[in-house]
Amino acid sequence: MNNDTAQPVFGHLLALTDQRGSYAQASGAIGQPSHGYRTEDMARVLAVATREPLADGNVHRLAGVAVRFLNEAQSYGGGCRNQMDSNGNWLDAHTVDMWWGQCIWALGTAAARSDVGLVRRLAVIQFERAAKIRSPHPKAMAFAAVGAAELLAVDPKHALARELINHYVRTLAEPATDDSWPWPQPRLDGSDAIIAEALIAAGVAVDRPDLCRRGLDLLTWLLDVQTRDGHLSPIPAGGAGPGDMRSGFDQQPIDVAVLADACARAASVDASPAWPHGVLSAAGWFNGDNDAGQPMWNPETGAGFDHLSADGASPDQGAEAALAVLSTLQQARQFSIVPT
Repeated sequence: MNNDTAQPVFGHLLALTDQRGSYAQASGAIGQPSHGYRTEDMARVLAVATREPLADGNVHRLAGVAVRFLNEAQSYGGGCRNQMDSNGNWLDAHTVDMWWGQCIWALGTAAARSDVGLVRRLAVIQFERAAKIRSPHPKAMAFAAVGAAELLAVDPKHALARELINHYVRTLAEPATDDSWPWPQPRLDGSDAIIAEALIAAGVAVDRPDLCRRGLDLLTWLLDVQTRDGHLSPIPAGGAGPGDMRSGFDQQPIDVAVLADACARAASVDASPAWPHGVLSAAGWFNGDNDAGQPMWNPETGAGFDHLSADGASPDQGAEAALAVLSTLQQARQFSIVPT
């Protein structure tokens, strides 16, 4: 595996983004406004834009569009909508599903990392609105916990962030006792690494080394079951469970990005070389070190391809895939020999 990592390229994401948000879908490289926008994507837009150390005016504009979109997605009670049509009309109700947690994750990230004061202030206001409520969905709460940990890293006395992460820790399921299936859910089904990352982040935030260790152990297992012939082989879109862990397709770029995030967080608390290796393996997956041997992004534009099938990369290049590339390259840059 080569440690030379390309720099994030925001051109394609900028091309997909208008004054409302980033188009969720594309036909080839051309964004499709008729398919509208998603909070899931705009949360990640905010995260990648505000954690970019080389941000220029265009990247700052992305952060501004995203923070405004997330504000409109929220209710005063803290719930969150996901689907907006091309005319700016919301198509769903406020819930505490996955996008609620992703919204909190992004807002906590922006509050901690943005170099624009207005974005930081707006992110805190919106974080506080959403963090008043809780979700019954483990991954939604895991995303929210990571967002709370981000905010607590710069403001340890933030009451709502502290309450959220304490609630998360109190309500964690007991560790699995089956060594053959240590994962805390019955199946792996997408964005799974956020479960491990949240344990690590929460362990740091509440000074619980045992939680960090539990997260590191789960992430070790997750990397192991998703590595094949020396390269990353993500769980396919249909998921996998005990007795059904074979490699397959279609593989989703966003799962690779979430894994890279988790490995980067693990590297911040543990000196094992496994974590930089995990991040660079994720970057390698986009560069063609994958089950199909096909590149999953366009280095000229920064576009990502929507999924990897047995036949190769999808020709379509929507927002989620572009964001997955950007996020992964941001993390890989920390461990690359290429200077920033």
